[in-house]
Amino acid sequence: MQIDESCAELRSLLEKAVLRNLCEGILLSGGLDTSIIAYLAFHHAKLRAFTVAFDGAPAPDLEYARLMAKSLDIDHTVHIFDEHELLESIPMVIKVVKSFDPMEIRNSASIFVGLKLAKERGIKSVMTGDGGDELFAGYSFLFNLNKEELDDRLVKMWGDMFFSSIPMGRSLGIDVKLPYLDPEFKSYAMNLDSGYKIKSEEHQIWGKWLLRKAFEGRLPETIIWRVKTPIEYGSGTTVLTDIFEKRIEDSEFEEKKQRYMKEDRVIIRDKEQLYYYGIYRSVIGVPHKMEHSSKNCPFCNSDVLETAKYCKVCGAYPV
Repeated sequence: MQIDESCAELRSLLEKAVLRNLCEGILLSGGLDTSIIAYLAFHHAKLRAFTVAFDGAPAPDLEYARLMAKSLDIDHTVHIFDEHELLESIPMVIKVVKSFDPMEIRNSASIFVGLKLAKERGIKSVMTGDGGDELFAGYSFLFNLNKEELDDRLVKMWGDMFFSSIPMGRSLGIDVKLPYLDPEFKSYAMNLDSGYKIKSEEHQIWGKWLLRKAFEGRLPETIIWRVKTPIEYGSGTTVLTDIFEKRIEDSEFEEKKQRYMKEDRVIIRDKEQLYYYGIYRSVIGVPHKMEHSSKNCPFCNSDVLETAKYCKVCGAYPV
């Protein structure tokens, strides 16, 4: 199949997926995935975009989201949240996602703040770009695999996809829709040759290659070729690591780390995780092995899939 034909097919199928999942709002990070959704939705509905970032932290999402919103001339709300608002959101995030994995919490906290903002502005349904990286091999750790290894890793990834935006939206009373996971488009993406997903362009390896090529000339070039940026970096919530390093004394960390190891058989890695585990322990309980499970995390005893390489509850890797 010619590249032009492949690009046209992808655009057509994704536009149909967006139409089937059309919402009033979108969480716009300015990354490739949300920018494409915004571009396609803009042609069919009056769309309101929401972008959040931590006050004072490097948050590149702001620049790119503003650029995308301006290029489409859409209603764009930017919300800069402070430490108080961020910390206030964490207990609900932990309760909903049932995890004390620092990376998961940093990412999900930004999404929660964004969804909460949309609700406060009267929005009842929101689209996200979740699924684009998984379906089109957007993660850099996939780039150096050979084709057989890549195909195998993608299939395993697809069998264990979880996006916190859905349960967090439910907890807030907001309908969250994921156009990339629309059944017809998801099937197309899963069956697309992985050679179209990871490819070199201008002497650099890119994930989501066909997705990028399909929207060249339609989105700003800096967004088309924007390098994948995790939510925690794009929104600035990586500051949480430093926040807890300063808030928790070394003596408190050592005392609680030893106590949780002795009482709960849970291994705590750092002060940030200690904070999250304290909340997890109080709202969910001590993680433990289920009788039917065949594999458990050696760091927190939670069940993990037989094929899993990391623990979704505590973030331990490898397991």
